[in-house]
Amino acid sequence: MSHVLAAVAWPYANGPRHIGHVSGFGVPSDVFARYMRMAGHDVLMVSGTDEHGTPIQVQADAEGVTPRELADRYNRVIAEDLRALGLSYDLFTRTTTRNHYAVVQELFAGLHRNGYIVPRVTTGAISPSTGRTLPDRYIEGTCPICGYDSARGDQCDNCGNQLDPVDLINPKSKINGETPEFVETEHFFLDLPALADALRQWLDGREGWRPNVLRFSRNLLDDLQPRAITRDLEWGVPIPLDDWRDRPDKRIYVWFDAVIGYLSASIEWARRTGDPEAWRRWWSSDAEGRDARSYYFMGKDNIVFHSVIWPALLGGYSGAGDHDGEPGALGRLNLPTEVVSSEYLTMEGRKFSSSRKVVIYVRDFLERYDADALRYFIAVAGPESNDTDFTWAEFLRRNNDELVAGWGNLVNRSVSMAAKNFGAIPPVDPAGLTEADEALLATARAGFDTVGDLIGRHRQKQAIGEAMRVVAEANKYLSEQAPWKLKVEADKPRMGTILHVALQVVSDANTLLTPFLPHSAQQIHELLGGTGVHAPMPVLEEVDDLDGGPAYPVLTGDYTVGARWESVPLEAGRPLAAPKPVFRKLDPSIVEEELARLAG
Repeated sequence: MSHVLAAVAWPYANGPRHIGHVSGFGVPSDVFARYMRMAGHDVLMVSGTDEHGTPIQVQADAEGVTPRELADRYNRVIAEDLRALGLSYDLFTRTTTRNHYAVVQELFAGLHRNGYIVPRVTTGAISPSTGRTLPDRYIEGTCPICGYDSARGDQCDNCGNQLDPVDLINPKSKINGETPEFVETEHFFLDLPALADALRQWLDGREGWRPNVLRFSRNLLDDLQPRAITRDLEWGVPIPLDDWRDRPDKRIYVWFDAVIGYLSASIEWARRTGDPEAWRRWWSSDAEGRDARSYYFMGKDNIVFHSVIWPALLGGYSGAGDHDGEPGALGRLNLPTEVVSSEYLTMEGRKFSSSRKVVIYVRDFLERYDADALRYFIAVAGPESNDTDFTWAEFLRRNNDELVAGWGNLVNRSVSMAAKNFGAIPPVDPAGLTEADEALLATARAGFDTVGDLIGRHRQKQAIGEAMRVVAEANKYLSEQAPWKLKVEADKPRMGTILHVALQVVSDANTLLTPFLPHSAQQIHELLGGTGVHAPMPVLEEVDDLDGGPAYPVLTGDYTVGARWESVPLEAGRPLAAPKPVFRKLDPSIVEEELARLAG
């Protein structure tokens, strides 16, 4: 057994999340975490809402509320949506807790002591009309390196290079289109060049990563520059240094604060369990954390922060890099085992855009369709290693032809025939199993190794494809064996055997599909006469801030219960009732209806 950290990207609390977001960070991380728990590993899945930075301040001003009020609103919306989707967080928290502030300040102080945070006078962008600092990503212009005309002030999405707003050609504010003014200001910078050799050595030792992630990350090391980690703004974590901590106009930059959330959420989780040091089993590179592995899930626009910036912070705090140094109070901290990045999900051939209304929010989707229908689409057709287009026609086809006509049909007809003819799970004929019976059972049992290995290696499309292959083989078996034709009493033992085999494979396939489809997995478990929790679900709880701040909601859950990753023999005689359909067949008219909504 290993301690497995599932570190899930932090959604920004400036609005509800759309299905493109959860296809990158949400469903893939939950599939992995659920499988790892079922396989016997000690999993800690953490995240929360990212709530600092100028974009929150700008939006709050526009709406006439405080930044905290805006963050409160969307923290709850996002947490409720992720709960409805069934994402099994051990703790989904937020970056405005006092615990988070303390952990961020500890890492800042440790990096500063070790010489990796240095002051510099730099040029910052301000809005001429308001006098406020403009965040780097709110400035767009032409990339000075590759010529891309929509580069952001912090990074070019075309060539992947880190940028500074002052270097952009023809920079403009995304807020109001005006040309920013650049003024001198003092800030603290992370000395990334001093950590480049340590990062390169670490990246050279990574195995099994998706090639696009590793290639992109290594390329970034060729031209690392010091990166500003403080900003002129009012909304954020104070700088924990004398002459700085009480300044109202200087805060730690949101990108630095947000990645530390993985650690602060783990520490908060441990404190809430009553064992404040428990987090070290997933994070400490000393004796307690030697069996620990950590996997970070995000979209590809966040790769640089997780494969370069975050390892640099962890390494510098722990004493790695050109300046050496000593670990801080938290000890030596583990670097990521793997950065699992997904590509982009587009919608009907266009990039998701809330401002252009090319979007469907998670909440709106789940008001009209089942959570497992969305989870299935993301698992089988999502942007795992290539950009993928979500279309309503393809969603309809996947739901009706695969979930309903494939998996749902197998469940329904197997349970229905057994309930009608036996009222319970039938026994196996004492005469024994045929070659066809044995072959199908062997196929299902083999799926546990095959599907588990693929999920463990983040090949979720292949994994669910293998699970659905078991479903297809079972449907073929039922069609060939035709138990409905065995009507005379003398044939009933054979009918019972066929249905027992089919139900056993339904049970096995249900376990194989549980990480992907937890809501329906619980239903199918109960249709087979099972009791208790098969697929545990997250709950939304109101909690007090551990250090005296305002109360807030968190996602958490008890995941020590539920199915194990193994074939469990069905007990003959377990009562069965006539089943209700597990999945809803959708009317083809939804395609036109949804396209009309999209058109406005």
